[in-house]
Amino acid sequence: MKIKVDFDLCESNALCEALAPTHFQIDDDDFLQILDENVTPEDLDTVQQAVAACPKSAISLVEG
Repeated sequence: MKIKVDFDLCESNALCEALAPTHFQIDDDDFLQILDENVTPEDLDTVQQAVAACPKSAISLVEG
């Protein structure tokens, strides 16, 4: 699976970074960066929590 972000919706609230810091980071300009778009089976639960926590529903998982 891969992480997909709609950057037009993203408000950089950092909830994703707090839940899955190996995949998401807010940079010095307050923009979301995807550190690793690939989601391993070991990380799936953590990334799914980050996706669910996004207040703007800007993050999703896609087959990939």
